[in-house]
Amino acid sequence: MIRWTVHLKGGGAENFHAAVVLQDKLYCFGGDSDPIDVHVFNTVPLCWRKLTPGRGGGRHLEVPSRRYGHTAVLVEDTVYIWGGRPYCNVLYAFDVDAYRWFKPRVSGTVPEERLWHSACVLEKAMFIHGGLAKLTGTTNDMYKLDTSTMVWSLINIRGTQPPATKRHSATIIGTKMFVFGGYDYNTIRVFDTETKLWLSTSSQQPHLARRYCHSAFTYNGELYIFGVFNNKPLNDVLWKFSPETFSWKKVEPKGKGPCPTYKMRCCMVGDRLFLFGGDNTPDDLYVLDFSPSLKTLCKLAVIQYGMEQSDLTHDIRWELAAMMTTNNNNPTATT
Repeated sequence: MIRWTVHLKGGGAENFHAAVVLQDKLYCFGGDSDPIDVHVFNTVPLCWRKLTPGRGGGRHLEVPSRRYGHTAVLVEDTVYIWGGRPYCNVLYAFDVDAYRWFKPRVSGTVPEERLWHSACVLEKAMFIHGGLAKLTGTTNDMYKLDTSTMVWSLINIRGTQPPATKRHSATIIGTKMFVFGGYDYNTIRVFDTETKLWLSTSSQQPHLARRYCHSAFTYNGELYIFGVFNNKPLNDVLWKFSPETFSWKKVEPKGKGPCPTYKMRCCMVGDRLFLFGGDNTPDDLYVLDFSPSLKTLCKLAVIQYGMEQSDLTHDIRWELAAMMTTNNNNPTATT
């Protein structure tokens, strides 16, 4: 029984931001300030903090500027930020443990500056696909950054390459990358990272409405797509794709979820999906629980029916308050 359980206002998410998950925290990069904002959401007390990171060597140039359409990936305890507008192909890194920005030294074939590309990680390799490149326009190329050596390489693709795309999503399941949607497309394309081959897919695969600016995530080996934009936000916001049957299924959770939106981010922590930001809901955060416990369902009943809480334990009352309290006044964290 999938159910929406929490809706909070406030925090640091906006739209066209990027985010990663480390243990029980979400790290969100992007916003209106220059240099780039860093916000962290703790999924236990359900609260945001704005971080004030340090700079490696004390130099402002080691901190990314304000941007959108960029990507963020996590390798061990380091977040790698790449691309975005203003057009940039400089790799920035954020040390989560030290709250510190730095610019790694890289070599090899560095991708052209771009935005609205996709990025995903398999082991210690970051894959960059597609996007709107500064000079060549919308592209379908694929680059790999080996973060153990910091060497970029242009992947020599085998098989028939898919059309150029931007504002799409790319998600790793096993050793395969599942690319979905984009500005002009509504199909699933599959890239095998081991053979460097775009796999042929059925021409009869079921199609969703053309969509872009959505968010993709995986749960139990299946791909989920949330949010859609096709000249306007649409209502059919949550779909599940099975790699085994190559088929889509609409998912309709219980409870009240977000209004139709796009440009948001979805991050899985355990059995819970955290959806935050977006064009229509820039300061909203929603939690979708794929396996709500009896305790969670009881807390929802207490909130829904306005039940008396004075006889409940302190811990339960604290958890109930966290599920209902705005995040606007959370303190700023400094290092």
